[in-house]
Amino acid sequence: MANEYVPPKVWTMEDENGGQWASINRPDSGARFERELPIGNHPIQLYSMGTPNGQKITIMLEELLAQGVVEAEYDAHLIRIGDSDQFSSGFVGVNPNSKIPALVDFSDDTPINVFESGAILLYLAEKFGHFLPQEIMARTRVLNWLFWLQGSAPYLGGGFGHFYAYAPEKFEYPINRFSMEAKRQLDVLDKQLANNTYIAGEEYSIADIAIWPWYGNLMLGKLYDAAEFLDVESYPNLMRWAKSVAARSAVQRGRIVNRPFGEEWEQVLERHSAEDIDQVLSLKP
Repeated sequence: MANEYVPPKVWTMEDENGGQWASINRPDSGARFERELPIGNHPIQLYSMGTPNGQKITIMLEELLAQGVVEAEYDAHLIRIGDSDQFSSGFVGVNPNSKIPALVDFSDDTPINVFESGAILLYLAEKFGHFLPQEIMARTRVLNWLFWLQGSAPYLGGGFGHFYAYAPEKFEYPINRFSMEAKRQLDVLDKQLANNTYIAGEEYSIADIAIWPWYGNLMLGKLYDAAEFLDVESYPNLMRWAKSVAARSAVQRGRIVNRPFGEEWEQVLERHSAEDIDQVLSLKP
């Protein structure tokens, strides 16, 4: 084929073909500039953006607050990834991988840095004793699905989402390849939910909190505008679950924190108290 790509013997940065996030992507790690992170008044400091991975943590924190866990009060600082905020010296000091979300817990004398969304969910669940069963079998079921999400979502986001929504051109092969995998994952979840109210059984857990921002948003037409393309209506059990989780007050609150896009009533750029969310939600038509 005349236009077939022939990989070079050694890949270089010049070979990267762009896309929406090309300006921030580099093959090296570490800080690119000096800037300290802001610190609010609460023990828990979150540095994030309202992407699906960021929503996991703000939903979790709002769920904890809804349970009456006052120690889960938090400050959520916006990290604008398009502006490279995640490459500041302060952020890299918390998360050497320069990805949101990142959390610092100042509850004790020595601050604890936590990064990777799954690790943060597990940390908060264990710290506050909610949304993760103690009984070994039930706990294992939850962790099975938490780790399923951590392994599967990159195919939906970095795979399907990139080539369907963000790549500079539409390429048939990768779109077909990742659409097949996305639909396989939807089928996995749909079959699991055929006999379970929630992902890991009959109790709402960090498995649901982890999975919903990716697959729930996709089912409800709030991710990549791909609901029709992937025929999400053909997964009725998953759709039932997606709507049920979306109806939770803490989910409605958490999904709009650190969100610099969307409608005015779903943009809480920073959250330092419950009133910050209340004021924005009051704008909802």
